[in-house]
Amino acid sequence: MIWTVPNMLTILRLLAAPGVVFAFVFLARPWADFVALLLFVSASVTDWLDGYLARKWNQTSRFGAMLDPIADKAMVVIALLAVTGLFGMSAWVMLPATVILFREVFISGLREFLREQAGLLAVTKLAKWKTTVQMVAIAVLLAQGIFEHYVGMHSYGMDAAMVDDVLAGRQPDEMGLAWKYNGLLATMYGGIALLWLAAVLTFVTGWDYFAKSLPYLRGKP
Repeated sequence: MIWTVPNMLTILRLLAAPGVVFAFVFLARPWADFVALLLFVSASVTDWLDGYLARKWNQTSRFGAMLDPIADKAMVVIALLAVTGLFGMSAWVMLPATVILFREVFISGLREFLREQAGLLAVTKLAKWKTTVQMVAIAVLLAQGIFEHYVGMHSYGMDAAMVDDVLAGRQPDEMGLAWKYNGLLATMYGGIALLWLAAVLTFVTGWDYFAKSLPYLRGKP
């Protein structure tokens, strides 16, 4: 039951996680942005697909149940590392990223400590929504780098006044600068807003898990 299609998809998702960072290490931009975005989105799709196929084909396994959350966490943690670097350690990205990373480490440690009682921390529907919002936010923020590159490239040699005229429609926009600039703003602010929403959901689900484990942490199950 290890080498089933759902488990292979999970393994590919796990292997794709470091590829997001490797793309920026070994490739020039914007190719690095394209590759990182493609890897992350593909891996995010397999997160839903492997579970769906495992249930449909009755191919659920202990190996898959063990590896699936590990692959999810690896994708989110490593992609957040790349995103914080791309945004120059901006506080608007660093703060929600810190909340997300802290929660993942804390809950993983809590599950390890509880061992037999770890079933108390079974994944809830809200936690699944949390993971979905995290992945969408990271994908949008990775896309921001693509828009940023082309806005910079297509405005190269223009002064601020000329750029303002093009964006305002007072000069011809032969390079499509306006829609690229709007895409830059949408992915930047939209991605940051989604990341903060993900951080809130992360905190709420983390606190829920912690509250459920308190009787066992106090030694009074």
